Formats: sequence, C-alpha cells, structure tokens
Amino acid sequence: MKRVLVIGASGSIGYALVNELVNRGWEVIAFARNEEKLRSLFGHHDHVTIQSGDARNKQDIAKAAKGVEVLFHSLNFPYHQWEENLFICLQNILSVAEESDSKVAYVDNVYAYGIPSRSPITESVEKRPHTKKGKIRLALEQRLMTSSVPTLLVHMPDVYGPNANGTILHETLKSVVKGQTGIFVGNLRTKREFLYTIDGAKAMVELSLRDDCYNQIWNIPSTHSITGYEIMKLLRTEVSYNKKIIPISKAMIRFMGLFSPLMRELVEMMYISETPIILSGEKYENEIGALPKTPYQVGLIETIEWLKKHD
Repeated sequence: MKRVLVIGASGSIGYALVNELVNRGWEVIAFARNEEKLRSLFGHHDHVTIQSGDARNKQDIAKAAKGVEVLFHSLNFPYHQWEENLFICLQNILSVAEESDSKVAYVDNVYAYGIPSRSPITESVEKRPHTKKGKIRLALEQRLMTSSVPTLLVHMPDVYGPNANGTILHETLKSVVKGQTGIFVGNLRTKREFLYTIDGAKAMVELSLRDDCYNQIWNIPSTHSITGYEIMKLLRTEVSYNKKIIPISKAMIRFMGLFSPLMRELVEMMYISETPIILSGEKYENEIGALPKTPYQVGLIETIEWLKKHD
C-alpha cells in the first residue's frame, strides 16, 4: 500500500485529497495544526493517520513524513500571513522531501498569472503578476520548480465543496443553508470559474501517480465558467432558495478593510471578479485524459448537504 502525507489536510483541497487518496487505497497521514478538527474530519477512516503539527517547524514535517512517497502540499494561511509563513513552510517541505527521497505535489491558485492577455490560459503563458500576492505565488513557484525534488504544481481557480470554508462561494452557501439573505463577492455578471474540490483532488491525485508528470506545471479548470446570476438561478431552482443575494463590490471590501486585515488584503484581488482568469485544461486532457467535471447543480447540492450536517 502506498503511503503519502497531506499537509493542510483540514483545509478545502486537503480534505478532498485525503478522501480521494483513501478511496484509491493509499495510506494517508493527515497533517494540520488542529488535531481536534483532524479527528472530526478523518477519525472514521481506517487508513488515515492523524498527525498534528506545524509546517513552520521542520521537525514536525519530518516526523509526519517518515516512509511516505509523496508530500501533498495543500497548506495555506490568511493573506496577511503569507510573507511571514509560506516561504518557511515550503522550504521545510522541500528539505524533508529531499532528505527522505520523496516527491512533492503542490496546490496553487491562479494569482501568479496576473491579468490574462488571452483566455483560456495555458501553462505556457508567461506569468506577469501585478499584485503583491501574485508576486509571492510566483516566487514560491520558482523556488519549487528549481529545487532538486521531483515536484508537480497544480493551478486551480476559486474552489467550493465540502469543508471549503472561507472560500468565496462558502460565504454565499452558508447563508443558503441558514435561509438568510446572502452575499456574493464580486460582480454578478462576470463569468468566473469555481472548481469543485472533489474534481480538483481527483485530477491532482491522477497526476501524482505518474512519474512523467513531475517537474511540470498543470492547470485544472472547472466544469465551465459561470456568473453569479447563474449560480443564483441554480440555487433558486435546485434548493428553493428565495432570499436576496447582495453583491459585494471592491468599494465595499475596501471599507470593510478599515476594520479587518483579511478584507484589507482582499481588495487587490478583486480584479479577478472583473477580469476573470479562465484556465485551459487542454494539456491535461491531451496527456492524461478527461478532466473530472461535476455539474454545478450537483456540486452545489452536495456542498449544501455537507454544510447542513457540519455547520
């Protein structure tokens, strides 16, 4: 049985990765700081070992990574903690992987692409980030891809799904579950990508199984792009949600940033709601096969059902 480590297992993609890996018969070490949350998410799995620790501490990573073949890096921090923490964690993970002769599979967002010159975006497009966070992500990517460790990097758009708390659509869907007036971050008319976490995990695990996929960058797009209005229509049709959804503009985010560090950091990323980044999955489909593509109406209902049980 293969043995792997998922760092950031209690997060949105980490949770989906653990479940997909277990479904494929792998033995998984689920690593995150909050042991109680790890146990609530994975305590029922026979093939999941709970390992709490801090990725900023190399010894914690080394302890968890004993005997593993692949280290899945799905760890993230709040925006205002990126500079302080992300580089330290990546260096620790790469160092442990090198010492243990393991591979690294890295979950990334789309910020490094900057404002796209064409769409959909392929992996060969030159990255020209114009935001502080985009430049951080590009620097992390460059550090990863120039290491001596076999690595694969996967770009994913905004995600939604079970346990995808803190994401843009989560803010909308938690109001649906409570039957309250909801919010939607961004322009309701702009077509954007929202990737179902289960689809993202399936595609990433498939890449991790193939040696020739390492030392490469891969895009995993969503089923298709969709507007906020189309999401509202699906929610009204599929789950009979009849409350109002209020769009949150950049100006509103900027005002909230006067009181919240998270909102203050979110302002510069609001360009994505006006000039969306649409990923091309052509490389994956040509070299691996069909991408997992759960219809939005299915993914939204499954996410809402999960929220009803866990919120």
